[in-house]
Amino acid sequence: MPTLYRIPLLLTPQPEGGYTVTSPALPELITEGDTAEEAVNNVRDALDAALELYADEGRPLPQGVLEHTPTEPIRFEYLVSE
Repeated sequence: MPTLYRIPLLLTPQPEGGYTVTSPALPELITEGDTAEEAVNNVRDALDAALELYADEGRPLPQGVLEHTPTEPIRFEYLVSE
């Protein structure tokens, strides 16, 4: 089973259009998209890059990044557009 992480994310609309996704708990995670859905879909790649950076530098993940225990229920919010 893959490792699951609980990471707070901020989806910010940009004045020129599109959205940026950042994380207050993991400052190295940043991505964007032309739509909110595209920006959210890009989070996986941004997370992979941030995790690789921490591993390469031998740094522990910040306190706000939590590995999810598979026996716990997963609470999440999902953005749906019409």
